[in-house]
Amino acid sequence: MKPVSTITHLIQQFLEYLELEKNCSPLTIRNYRIYLKRFSQWLEDTKKGDITIEKVDLAIIRSYRLYLSRYVDENGLPLKRTTQSYYIIALRSFLKWLTKQDYHVLAPEKIELPKGESRSLKFLTNDQVLLLLAQPAISTEIGLRDKAILEVLFSTGLRVSELVGLNRDQVNLETKEFGVIGKGRRPRVVFLSDRAVEWIGRYIDQREDNWRPLFIRYTKGKDEENDGEQMRLTQRSVQRIIKKYVRRARLPVDATTHTMRHSFATDLLMNGADLRSVQEMLGHKNIATTQIYTHVTNKQLKKVHEQFHSKDEE
Repeated sequence: MKPVSTITHLIQQFLEYLELEKNCSPLTIRNYRIYLKRFSQWLEDTKKGDITIEKVDLAIIRSYRLYLSRYVDENGLPLKRTTQSYYIIALRSFLKWLTKQDYHVLAPEKIELPKGESRSLKFLTNDQVLLLLAQPAISTEIGLRDKAILEVLFSTGLRVSELVGLNRDQVNLETKEFGVIGKGRRPRVVFLSDRAVEWIGRYIDQREDNWRPLFIRYTKGKDEENDGEQMRLTQRSVQRIIKKYVRRARLPVDATTHTMRHSFATDLLMNGADLRSVQEMLGHKNIATTQIYTHVTNKQLKKVHEQFHSKDEE
């Protein structure tokens, strides 16, 4: 049996395992640290520190889940059910790792995940996409940048983190494709539409700098150090850009950067793409994640059903 170690120390070892063995991204490791630190702090506060990880049982887990369910922040806002699930997923992963390290801990599969909230998948119709793409004022460099961003998002289904990480020398406008390292450090090839290629080219032609980032900011002055890295547009800035044009277009959907990704996937499926191909283009590890998009193609399936099933003979 393993010697008794403090939970805080074990969590640190687990985070190092995620970094070295699982090659998780810094963002993933940061999130796991937040989730597990809250659990260890809760144990410290409720059990006065008089407990080891081996003594954590289902009764303790139930109390912790009640704590998460009833938690409110300084603004009086509760934790969303999805967020509560993240905390439990992190705890189960931690226990699974401990089991592999021969610690006698609660079996992670005994901990059930909170039932998720039912959510409708938001996406834009073709007409709404075209209306949104027409909003930037292309007479300015900022407008050209924004136009290129919108075209690239709808053309590729990129995550916003992948978009802002793009560099000029990474995107091949001749072959209309480039590689990205996506979520979970998984590489994939991304393809550009003719429209996206055109607007990226027009935007780059207007730029007078040679900075590395493909999309740059135009506020808070210039910082040319490190090949213009400090000029790189942030995820939050892209999110604000999308919100601005959604309001300007008066769309009935509260579209976000991820809505553009949903719209990309939905457009592919409705035009006949198979689920496996969409999975590859989105960079999903499991096809189960991609299958959420099949629900929004029900209209197309209904048409097929009406056309081919039990037709009366004429």
